[in-house]
Amino acid sequence: MSHPSVLFELGGEELPPKSLLTLATALRDGVEQGLLAAGLKFSGVQFYAAPRRLAIRIEALAPQQPDRDVRADGPPIKAAFSADGQATPAALGFARKHGVEVADLDRSGEKLRYVRTVPGEASVALLPGIFEQAIKQLPIAKRMRWGSSRIEFVRPMHWLVMLYGDAVVPATLLGLSSGRVSRGHRFHHPEPVELAHADNYLDAMKTAYVVADFDARREQIRHLVNDLAAQAGGRPLMPDALLNEVTALVEWPVPLVCRFEERFLSVPQEALISTMQDNQKYFCLVDANDQLMARFITVANIDSSDPEKIISGNEKVVRPRLTDAEFFFSQDKKITLAQRNERLKQIVFQAQLGTVYEKAQRVSALASHIAGLIDADEAAAELAGLLSKSDLASEMVSEFPELQGIAGYHYARHEGLADDVALALTEQYLPRFSGDNLPTTSTGTAVSLADKLDTLTGLFAIGQPPTGSKDPFALRRAALGILRMLIDGNYSIDLRTLVATAVAQHGAAVTQANASDEVFAFLLGRYRAMFEEQGISAEIIAAVQACQPSVAADVARRVHAVASFSQLPEAAALAAANKRVANILAKEPSMTGELDAALLQEPAEQALAAELSALHGRLAPLYAAGDYTAALGLLASLRAPVDAFFDQVMVNADDLAIRHNRLLLLSQLRALFLRVADISALS
Repeated sequence: MSHPSVLFELGGEELPPKSLLTLATALRDGVEQGLLAAGLKFSGVQFYAAPRRLAIRIEALAPQQPDRDVRADGPPIKAAFSADGQATPAALGFARKHGVEVADLDRSGEKLRYVRTVPGEASVALLPGIFEQAIKQLPIAKRMRWGSSRIEFVRPMHWLVMLYGDAVVPATLLGLSSGRVSRGHRFHHPEPVELAHADNYLDAMKTAYVVADFDARREQIRHLVNDLAAQAGGRPLMPDALLNEVTALVEWPVPLVCRFEERFLSVPQEALISTMQDNQKYFCLVDANDQLMARFITVANIDSSDPEKIISGNEKVVRPRLTDAEFFFSQDKKITLAQRNERLKQIVFQAQLGTVYEKAQRVSALASHIAGLIDADEAAAELAGLLSKSDLASEMVSEFPELQGIAGYHYARHEGLADDVALALTEQYLPRFSGDNLPTTSTGTAVSLADKLDTLTGLFAIGQPPTGSKDPFALRRAALGILRMLIDGNYSIDLRTLVATAVAQHGAAVTQANASDEVFAFLLGRYRAMFEEQGISAEIIAAVQACQPSVAADVARRVHAVASFSQLPEAAALAAANKRVANILAKEPSMTGELDAALLQEPAEQALAAELSALHGRLAPLYAAGDYTAALGLLASLRAPVDAFFDQVMVNADDLAIRHNRLLLLSQLRALFLRVADISALS
């Protein structure tokens, strides 16, 4: 027979929709941790969450903790008893401490030990403390009080349910006494809901017009909205964050299709979508060509007898927002991007790095330089860089900051600027996050690289690199974006040189003499984050970074080549051999001179020299082409001659000339591998 389940529900005023899911999952995790810490057995913990409630269901909770033995070690046996077996004061004191006789102590081990069995506590006695601790640990940014109470929580709470099977678990939390009475939907079922059993919760709530299961309610909304959108001839834009927030706003979801005037479609659709999603929590509809339709779906929290009133109310509410966007767009089009650029002279980018206009000038020059390196249009990159920040002075971006770059694209198209220049104004911000799209045009790539490099080098140049907890200019994200673009484009750009060029543009603002080296080292460090996300081990990345290659695309080829090499059966032995060679050569001055074949006396060293000589010719074109995977595949054939060399040849020969010659041979061996990576870093 399975154990009963536990139901916990904390209810009250509407909880913050953006954090409801976080609170619910944190409560579940806290309860689960508390149960495990208490040693209570259970089958699972599930959360439920709706605007007015947080609930937890513990499946098949054992009625009590298992009994457990508590052990306490005392003095060593030798110190506890005299030679004739009499208890010493140490033994007597240990027994007295635990309230027992010496005869009751365990003397089977090296130390005297007291063992007692502690009966497990009842689950119903432990549950209030477990829930109280879980509530205290919830990630609540700002707590509030209500009434005259000193109790604090994210919102005022009015009822508490705690059931173990069909029995109430006595508890007082947040000033509320536990019971079996919940509340239904605020309008459809304001009457109390008496819960007979922990397992009846979802059904009882549904009868009271509350879909308490967050995941089920979200899927219900997704399904209903998709169906309504299809009936309207479109599909809904349904980002996860918006869907979660809408799910957190309603207990009884009723989606409705609304309309707005067709004339608003002349406004950039990103602005309309932004205001409808962010401000009104609507699902916008797009057609088969991904063009915005003059329809949207709102999700009501009530099943109205007159839904047209809800529809007209939402249409009335959204109209002023769309009118504002229309007005801003109309006003902005009266001024060119170049004219608006003048306003940037009054906006400070960073106190030591000058205005936003000065930044745009640096980005323009650097973008033109990069365009020349990637066979892009230098003039287009120069113009796009100069105009890249102009929309920051527009009415549209002032109202909708998330449209920076997007607004610039539309204004550039309105002015008739070239498509690649217009696209570059929005692509400069790509990639915005890990896994985001990269620029699709070479002009956009040049401007994006220039913008990120300018910010990155500027902050390092004035001694403000990111710290462990602070990165206000998102330099780590910018660095990853730089690396991804260079690798994806397979550009043979020397990153060390490019960084130096970007630093030089900051002129007199530079206060850190080694800024270029610091930025390059910072970029090297970001490779690890990028490749580890791809499942590549840290030691493989370290093996490549040891050679400090300065072309990002080349780094990627090396990393993937070493990852393939590490799977070969010869890899471990050759890695160990390289480590041995590195240790030997580290004790010697730099090896110079030509290998003297006449001094190769042992067959094993002659064989290794012959193999190295033969490989030189075959490896040269592979290194030139950057085919490191094939190169390491060839180098794997050295395992046998290398093993034979170390088995049969004494490197530190008494004859200094022979010794030097053998060290030269090992130096040649190591140099071949170092053309790819320091594989001695592999375990």
